[in-house]
Amino acid sequence: MIDDASVTLRVSRVDRPDVVVLRLSGELDLSTAPHLSERIDEVVGDGRTSIVIDLEEVTFCDSTGMSAFIRGHHLSSAAGGSLRLTGAQGVVARVLKISGLDTLLGDDA
Repeated sequence: MIDDASVTLRVSRVDRPDVVVLRLSGELDLSTAPHLSERIDEVVGDGRTSIVIDLEEVTFCDSTGMSAFIRGHHLSSAAGGSLRLTGAQGVVARVLKISGLDTLLGDDA
């Protein structure tokens, strides 16, 4: 978890038999995206390649957050798995839609 006076991102991990869910809460930006990338690396390093990132409690996502999603997608795909995004709302859902990531990494992809 990254936690300072101005920025907070929490990432919790739930291991299920067929998928690992990373639940994010807070802001995903230049200062916090590396934390998400580290967690994705841990999941794939554990031999788990099917990842769902739950964005229901994410209030902001900039281009570095989107880059972390794309990097995770490439990493999991190269290992024979997939990375999917779910639960985006408000401005985060809009950013994903404008960028096309909702189509590439959405639940229906």
